[in-house]
Amino acid sequence: MIKEEENILLKEGKMLPVMEHFYTIQGEGAHTGKAAYFIRLGGCDVGCHWCDVKESWDPNLHPLMSAQEIAETAARHCKTVVLTGGEPLMWNLTFLTEKLKGLGCDIHIETSGAYEMSGVLDWITLSPKKTGLPKDAIYSQASELKMIIFNNNDFKFAEEQAAKVSENCRLYLQSEWSKRDEMYPKITDFIMANPKWLASVQTHKYLNIP
Repeated sequence: MIKEEENILLKEGKMLPVMEHFYTIQGEGAHTGKAAYFIRLGGCDVGCHWCDVKESWDPNLHPLMSAQEIAETAARHCKTVVLTGGEPLMWNLTFLTEKLKGLGCDIHIETSGAYEMSGVLDWITLSPKKTGLPKDAIYSQASELKMIIFNNNDFKFAEEQAAKVSENCRLYLQSEWSKRDEMYPKITDFIMANPKWLASVQTHKYLNIP
């Protein structure tokens, strides 16, 4: 396929740069413990220094795959599908998500919110980053707010972001993995003082699964 044709299909969302896709158990947030099929799209320019999938940042490193085929593969395994990255909202998700819905799937997304929304989505996990703040429109649509706590200043940032989401949005604090021994005691104290928040733990890392 020539490059021009690829670019057209990419713009239409009929092909997407897929870093990896796999069947596992959701390890974080409100749906912890639920079987889910993950589709990790390449491409991210938010640039979190503590990102644990920096290899996802350059979309050119990841092959373009047919959105139709990836939807069919996901739906064969599980009806809960998680779109993640990278930053999945860099791409047009309408075609992929419509195919997944047609196959009976519930579609979750994990996003920084730094790009405009696209696609048909059932659960939106918003994880704002200081290096690329969310678009205003996404706050009211977020199902859960997941704030990563790397240092003490992140508690203030978490409260600032929580003030922007709807009252129905679940609020989670999650330590950056390498700081977990230091930050979870502080997260515990913060939640006990501010009980609107919940603790999220990367249980998949303890279970040694993707």
